[in-house]
Amino acid sequence: MIKTTAAFLLAVIGTYTVGVLLIGQGNLANVTEMGLTVNFGDRVDTFLHDLTHMTAIYLPLVSISSLIAFPVAAGIFRLKPDYRLFGYVAAGFVALIAMHVIMKMVVGLTGVASTRTLTGLLAQGMAGAIGGYLFHIMTQKKTVDS
Repeated sequence: MIKTTAAFLLAVIGTYTVGVLLIGQGNLANVTEMGLTVNFGDRVDTFLHDLTHMTAIYLPLVSISSLIAFPVAAGIFRLKPDYRLFGYVAAGFVALIAMHVIMKMVVGLTGVASTRTLTGLLAQGMAGAIGGYLFHIMTQKKTVDS
């Protein structure tokens, strides 16, 4: 149970970190399209600011979506254990995309500006996929070679 909890926390933190990075860089891409210059220092500052200031809203949403996705995936693996890696990666991917789509449909707003485009939405899915991969790696049963 402790190993699973630690794996879940690592997956959520990984998803959150990559998601925040992609959100900020997506926003900065829009800034550069307007003709403004964005240097590397601005990119780092944006990432650090977003990382520390999106914890109240984005982190709980990532946690809840992962908390739904990973147990559902685990239930499927009981029937098809060969698909474990693909399943957790897909679960993380779908969880993050679903989170943004559901927010748009239920609340009527796009909480993350970069998800208004397909590229931005898929980038968030990739953040979830990385979290799913981390969860898969951390919860893998170790085998002993004979």
